[in-house]
Parts: sequence; structure tokens; C-alpha cells
Amino acid sequence: MRIHVSFIDRVGITQEVLALLGARNLNLDAVEMIPPNVYIDAPSLSQTVLEELHQALLQVDGVKSVELVDILPGQRRRLQLDALLAAVNDPILAVDSRGHVLLANPSLTGLCGREPAGEHLSALFAEPDLAQKLVEKGFRLPMCEVRFKGQALLMDATPVSGGGGGLLTLYPPSRIGERLASLHHDHAEGMEALLGKSPELKALKTRLRKVANLEAPLLIQGETGTGKELVARACHALSARRDAPFLALNCAALPENLAESELFGYAAGAFSGAQRGGKPGLLELADSGTVFLDEVGEMSSYLQAKLLRFLSDGSFRRIGGDREVNVNVRVLCATHRNLERMVEEEGFREDLYYRLNVLNLVVPPLRERGQDILVLAEHFLRQACAQIQRSPCRLATAASAALLVNRWPGNVRQLQNVVFRAAAICESEVIDCDSLELAGTALGSQATEPLEVTSLEEAMQGYEKNLLQRLFTAYPSTRQLAARLNTSHTAIGQRLRKYGISSKA
Repeated sequence: MRIHVSFIDRVGITQEVLALLGARNLNLDAVEMIPPNVYIDAPSLSQTVLEELHQALLQVDGVKSVELVDILPGQRRRLQLDALLAAVNDPILAVDSRGHVLLANPSLTGLCGREPAGEHLSALFAEPDLAQKLVEKGFRLPMCEVRFKGQALLMDATPVSGGGGGLLTLYPPSRIGERLASLHHDHAEGMEALLGKSPELKALKTRLRKVANLEAPLLIQGETGTGKELVARACHALSARRDAPFLALNCAALPENLAESELFGYAAGAFSGAQRGGKPGLLELADSGTVFLDEVGEMSSYLQAKLLRFLSDGSFRRIGGDREVNVNVRVLCATHRNLERMVEEEGFREDLYYRLNVLNLVVPPLRERGQDILVLAEHFLRQACAQIQRSPCRLATAASAALLVNRWPGNVRQLQNVVFRAAAICESEVIDCDSLELAGTALGSQATEPLEVTSLEEAMQGYEKNLLQRLFTAYPSTRQLAARLNTSHTAIGQRLRKYGISSKA
């Protein structure tokens, strides 16, 4: 039985309480003193002895109550700690100031294959000087890579205040990749991020749904600023890998050596200044997930060869390493360049091109998505007003027309910048053409219709006429043009007649 004795704190009262227990020769498993309380675990305490002891304890000067409890506070805290440690999926070690293990959670015990309490860190980790460095630095080390039971893991050390020891947490690289992915992107991802209602965008979404769950490389092509990364993120969000990391590398933003280390990682001592213990690359961090290689057409020939080998068998070696690393990663690539022409000009490996181009998507330019321009502009306007903390504003009819007839060489990114600058500059609640011009744009320079329109419907018709005139030269029949615009040739014929565009069909 377990009993709780509550008393008024005074000198000597705890000794009197314990003396009563000792006089009855009770076998005590635990006694916890938390003045003004004492908790006693006496398994052999019978009901008869308890009744007699109860009366004797109440006669002690200062004892207020004696009651049965189901568990002692210290035991409860230990059970709660065990439950907390068991709920943590990552392996955890509590270590004393000399590098000996005090406590390990079930994840660590399962990884180790035994209960490591009492063992020295040098017996657990492949790095012989790890314990010494931890002790010397007061368990204040930056996250580093260690080898535990032959497995490469990342270790995070946290000092324990007052105790002189520390808490060591081990992570698989993919766990860090999950955190990186969540930190880098907190906006909506998936189909909801692809705004618009045009036939071109609907066709892209339809094809995207078909290729998202296929376990093969995907090549995304499109002009700069069309939103290729959003398409890649939507593909990841629709796939079975959606809960695993999505990590991106811009191949045009880094020189060859940095791009290689970011993608493939490096081994310990690979070069001067390398992080102690080595560093995993994006491929390891994204294990079971997706790696997105933006502007893959800018990748050097050396990296092309290394990427080709990885795509062949899923294995690679870190810079300066001699160990084969195998990961399960889907590779998505994007480029604004014509890779097929680059292959012909020997600027891109032919074998890699066919490896990457198993599945493909083409993101249409904004000038071919006329129905989406105002949808996107209004979304960016709301976004800009919230970001710069100004009152909501709207586009004037003439400003909407100006946006519709512009050719947008910079595509969606350019439209977003134009709207943001206009929202930041315009002090009125209505953004007109002057505000757009103040934002440094050359809107309407490619238009065939004047901007002085009287309604949005007139502006839409002007855009439609301009689009049909431009596309009709490349698709000189109603059937070809209908196929290009994903509509019926009857509808195209009616529109050509409406705008006086001669048909050759």
C-alpha cells in the first residue's frame, strides 16, 4: 500500500513519523519527503496494520491527515518522463559531465540493441574524441555528423544547466530535411497555388494530376517567371511523397563546387574549412522525398555526369568520400532553356536529357493565359496590401485593360512586381494607369487597341482579338487554332468572323 501523510511543518516531525513505521518492521520500497508531506510505499502493509498505524500517526503532534494514494509523486514523474521519452521518435541520450550515459529513450535503445546506461560515449560512437570534445566545450557543439552503429546521423548537443552534463539528440538527415522544407516555405502549396481559370492552365493541371504519382523524373519547361517551382511543389504535394521533404537547388545561382557540395554533400576532411564530421547534401536530407533542380540547363558538364549516375542507380559518393550512399529521391527539374537544342549544340548531355525527360510539363507564358491575368493581379493586390499594411485597394477599369493588353515578357513574376509597386506607390484606393506607369512599366506598348476603353468587357474583347491575330499566323486554320487553345473549331470560327480575321480553313 501507498500512503500520504500530511502535517504541519515543525522540527523533528518527519523523524517521529518514520519512527512509527520502523517500530512496526515494515518493508518500505520507497519514502519520499516533500515537506509538509511524506509519501510511503509499503507493499507488505496489511489492512489491519494500516488501521492501527493510521490512529498512531494522527496522534503525532502536527499530523493533519493520513490517506491512501495510488502512486508516489516521484514514481508518477518517472512514468511521465518515460512516456515523454517514448513519444520522441528521435534517439536521445542523457550524459553526465564525464561522458557516461545516464538515460536513453526507447528509440536509442532500439537503435543500439541494448540498454546503454552506464556506458561511455566512446563505446557507442565511432568518433573516439567525441566525448572529450563534448566535455571540453560544455556540451555546446554545433550540429555535426556522427556514426552510431554504422549509421550516419546528425547530432545536436544541449547542455543541462546545473548538472554539468548534456542531452544528445540524433537525427536522420531526412528529419532535418523536413524541418528545412517547412521553414523555407509556409505558403499554400498544391493545386490551390496555381491560380487561374484559363483553358491553358486547366490543361496543365489535368496533365499534372496524371504525372504527380508516377515514380519517374519530371522535366518542367517554361519561360522565366511562369511559376515552374510552384508546379514542382504542386506535383510533390499531389504525390505519395507529400509528407516527406521537398528541397530545391537553383543550379544557376551557385558555382560548380558549391552546387556539388549542396547537392551531394561532403565527407569529413574533404577540404579545408569543411564542417567537422562532414555534411549531408540535399539528396540525403530529402530521402523519401523530392529534390527540385531549378535551371538544370545551367548545370556544369561534371555535375551532369554525377547526376546521371545517381539517376541510374540511386547512389552517389560525397565529395572526398569513399562510401556509396543510397537514397530514395524523386528528381524534378525545370529550365527556361531549350534542352533539345542544347543537346544538338553539345551544351547538354544527351543521355541525361533523356533521363530527365521521362515525364514533362510545359508551363504556358502569361500572354497565352489572358483569362488569368486579372485573377492573378487581384490576388497579388490583396497580398501586397496585407504585406505593406495599407488599406485595401482595387484596379480601375483602364488599369485592368492595361494589364490585359501587355505582353508580359517576365510573365507571372513581372505581373506580381508591377502590382506590388503600384500598391506601394498609389495613395488612392483605386489604382489607375498613371500609378502603373509610375511603377516603371511600359504597359500597352505591344497593344493593338488603345487603352481608353469604357468597360472591362471591351478590354477583354481587345485582348481576345489581339491573341487570335497573333496565333493565327502560327496556326493558320480553325482546327489547328482550336487545338492550340483547347476549344472547338466552331467557336474559333465564330470569333474569327466576329473580329474580321480572315480564315483559311
